Amino acid sequence: MLKHDGAGLVAAIIQQFDSKEVLMLGWMDNESLRRTLTSGRVTFYSRSRQEYWRKGDTSGHFQFVKSVALDCDGDALLITVDQVGAACHTGTHTCFDDRELAAVVGSRGE
Repeated sequence: MLKHDGAGLVAAIIQQFDSKEVLMLGWMDNESLRRTLTSGRVTFYSRSRQEYWRKGDTSGHFQFVKSVALDCDGDALLITVDQVGAACHTGTHTCFDDRELAAVVGSRGE
Protein backbone atom coordinates (compact mmCIF):
# COMPACT_ATOMS: atom_id res chain seq x y z
CA MET A 1 0.00 0.00 0.00
CA LEU A 2 2.88 2.41 0.66
CA LYS A 3 4.55 4.13 -2.27
CA HIS A 4 8.12 4.86 -1.22
CA ASP A 5 10.45 7.44 -2.75
CA GLY A 6 13.74 6.42 -4.37
CA ALA A 7 15.35 6.06 -0.93
CA GLY A 8 12.58 3.76 0.32
CA LEU A 9 10.96 6.45 2.49
CA VAL A 10 7.55 8.07 2.90
CA ALA A 11 6.72 11.45 4.43
CA ALA A 12 5.07 11.31 7.85
CA ILE A 13 3.13 14.40 8.88
CA ILE A 14 2.81 14.65 12.66
CA GLN A 15 -0.29 16.38 14.05
CA GLN A 16 -1.43 17.04 17.63
CA PHE A 17 -4.49 14.83 18.10
CA ASP A 18 -6.74 17.29 19.97
CA SER A 19 -5.83 20.72 18.55
CA LYS A 20 -5.11 19.39 15.01
CA GLU A 21 -1.97 21.59 14.94
CA VAL A 22 0.68 20.37 12.49
CA LEU A 23 3.82 19.74 14.52
CA MET A 24 6.46 18.40 12.16
CA LEU A 25 7.31 16.24 9.18
CA GLY A 26 9.58 13.23 9.42
CA TRP A 27 10.53 10.28 7.22
CA MET A 28 9.71 6.62 7.64
CA ASP A 29 10.57 3.36 5.97
CA ASN A 30 8.76 0.07 6.51
CA GLU A 31 10.67 -0.72 9.70
CA SER A 32 10.12 2.66 11.35
CA LEU A 33 6.42 2.44 10.47
CA ARG A 34 6.27 -1.08 11.96
CA ARG A 35 7.92 0.17 15.16
CA THR A 36 5.47 3.10 15.33
CA LEU A 37 2.43 0.88 14.79
CA THR A 38 3.50 -1.69 17.39
CA SER A 39 5.01 0.46 20.15
CA GLY A 40 2.66 3.42 20.66
CA ARG A 41 5.56 5.86 20.15
CA VAL A 42 6.70 7.47 16.89
CA THR A 43 9.91 6.17 15.31
CA PHE A 44 11.46 7.94 12.31
CA TYR A 45 14.28 7.16 9.93
CA SER A 46 16.96 9.87 9.94
CA ARG A 47 18.09 10.64 6.40
CA SER A 48 21.17 12.52 7.63
CA ARG A 49 22.34 9.92 10.18
CA GLN A 50 20.89 6.93 8.32
CA GLU A 51 19.52 5.39 11.50
CA TYR A 52 16.25 5.00 13.38
CA TRP A 53 15.31 7.40 16.12
CA ARG A 54 12.35 7.33 18.44
CA LYS A 55 11.06 10.79 19.24
CA GLY A 56 11.79 11.67 22.86
CA ASP A 57 14.47 9.11 23.68
CA THR A 58 17.16 11.79 23.98
CA SER A 59 15.10 15.00 24.27
CA GLY A 60 12.31 13.84 26.58
CA HIS A 61 9.82 15.33 24.10
CA PHE A 62 7.73 12.23 23.46
CA GLN A 63 5.12 11.57 20.80
CA PHE A 64 2.45 9.08 21.87
CA VAL A 65 0.55 7.66 18.89
CA LYS A 66 -3.21 8.27 18.72
CA SER A 67 -3.85 7.27 15.07
CA VAL A 68 -2.03 6.50 11.81
CA ALA A 69 -3.58 7.06 8.37
CA LEU A 70 -2.33 6.59 4.84
CA ASP A 71 -3.22 9.23 2.24
CA CYS A 72 -5.21 8.38 -0.90
CA ASP A 73 -2.07 8.09 -3.07
CA GLY A 74 -0.22 5.93 -0.57
CA ASP A 75 2.80 8.24 -0.50
CA ALA A 76 2.29 10.05 2.82
CA LEU A 77 1.25 9.23 6.37
CA LEU A 78 -0.71 11.34 8.84
CA ILE A 79 0.11 10.43 12.42
CA THR A 80 -1.83 12.05 15.22
CA VAL A 81 -0.01 12.14 18.52
CA ASP A 82 -0.13 13.41 22.06
CA GLN A 83 3.01 15.57 22.02
CA VAL A 84 4.93 16.04 25.27
CA GLY A 85 7.19 19.10 25.13
CA ALA A 86 8.58 20.66 21.96
CA ALA A 87 8.10 18.84 18.66
CA CYS A 88 10.92 20.64 16.86
CA HIS A 89 14.60 19.88 17.42
CA THR A 90 15.15 23.65 17.79
CA GLY A 91 13.04 23.60 20.96
CA THR A 92 9.96 25.28 19.48
CA HIS A 93 6.47 23.85 19.91
CA THR A 94 6.18 23.03 16.21
CA CYS A 95 8.66 22.99 13.35
CA PHE A 96 6.52 25.70 11.73
CA ASP A 97 6.73 28.37 14.48
CA ASP A 98 7.78 31.80 13.17
CA ARG A 99 8.66 30.50 9.71
CA GLU A 100 5.81 31.92 7.66
CA LEU A 101 6.64 32.99 4.12
CA ALA A 102 5.10 36.04 2.47
CA ALA A 103 2.34 34.87 0.15
CA VAL A 104 -0.55 36.40 -1.71
CA VAL A 105 -3.70 35.32 0.10
CA GLY A 106 -6.33 33.85 -2.19
CA SER A 107 -10.07 33.94 -1.77
CA ARG A 108 -13.08 32.23 -3.28
CA GLY A 109 -14.51 35.49 -4.47
CA GLU A 110 -18.09 36.47 -4.03
